[in-house]
Amino acid sequence: MILTHEHKELHRTAKRFVDEQINPKLDDWEAAGTWPAHEVLKQMGDLGLLGINKPEEYGGLGLDYSYELMLALALGNCNGGSLPMAIGVQTDMATPALAKFGSDELRAEYLAPAIAGDMVVSIAVSEAGAGSDVASIKTTATKDGGDYVINGSKMWITNGTQSDWACTLVNTGEGKPHKNKSLVIVPLDAKGVERETKLDKLGMRASDTAMIFFDNVRVPQRNLVGQEGMGFMYQMLQFQEERLYGAASCIEGLESNIDETIEYTRQRNAFGKSILDNQMVHFRLAELKTEVESLKAMVFQATEQYIAGKDASMLASMCKLKAGRVSREVTDTCLQYWGGQGFMWENNIARAYRDSRLVSIGGGADEIMLGIICKMMGTLPGRPK
Repeated sequence: MILTHEHKELHRTAKRFVDEQINPKLDDWEAAGTWPAHEVLKQMGDLGLLGINKPEEYGGLGLDYSYELMLALALGNCNGGSLPMAIGVQTDMATPALAKFGSDELRAEYLAPAIAGDMVVSIAVSEAGAGSDVASIKTTATKDGGDYVINGSKMWITNGTQSDWACTLVNTGEGKPHKNKSLVIVPLDAKGVERETKLDKLGMRASDTAMIFFDNVRVPQRNLVGQEGMGFMYQMLQFQEERLYGAASCIEGLESNIDETIEYTRQRNAFGKSILDNQMVHFRLAELKTEVESLKAMVFQATEQYIAGKDASMLASMCKLKAGRVSREVTDTCLQYWGGQGFMWENNIARAYRDSRLVSIGGGADEIMLGIICKMMGTLPGRPK
């Protein structure tokens, strides 16, 4: 993928925002267990960073996904994974299906404010008994007059305590699990919504995560995204952008982890020489740098495939799988080389170690990615290619 001057300028703008508006405040947000989502997203909306690949008629820039990739890469420079994840929910997880399949009325009411940063949004798919197994969700939406009446609950919802609306996967019928689901925009100030349960997480601590309960929540049927019964398919398509974004947002952070570790081990002496002078250490760091560069190349290849209109599911799943595993490998090794200092809570390497563990879980666990890859390879038992 060839990066143009415009790609580089967009990356520069986003990275400057990270350096000036996020990193100086991130420690405070980590301690508070939340971030000022409306404030930060409004600033990003004013810079045009929330609708890079969204339609111009709703306030987006109308660019292809390669430009959205620049945002993801730049956000990797945050001193922690919380903000890249929380911002990515707004740009690449809760809004792609609405942008592609929503009615003009629905996009004007919900997409345009999300692009402007006037509304904070969430994606509400996972449930306590249905994380990676999306087909097993139990939340229902039953028609009553001109409304859907929604009952159920959603778990691990990023931005959930602050969101204005959630793109919510619900069962709208009794048929086969892949054909009875729909995506519905649910305003989270609606009567019957309860989301006071903020979850206490191992990592990603600057991002608020909620459990949301729906008790006879009435939503107009016009809040349906696209066609009824197509929600599972829409969500699978939405996952392509989520997984590309998630993999890309790891890259520059991992590069920074390696660079910081090189500098620290160069200065840290043991047994008469620097830690970095040990061949095992500098060879291992070279291996990790190579792994990160390989991930970057695969993300760029998957992005090229996606913007060409091809099915990028297999490569996007590979990127997601690789990102999770490389993140764990890099942060664990770097923490080891930092020694006791790396085990300190406030250390960037320690934070990266905690935050990166989610990459192999959220948005589809490693095992789900392997299943998708095997299916597309034709290697699953009883499923010829």
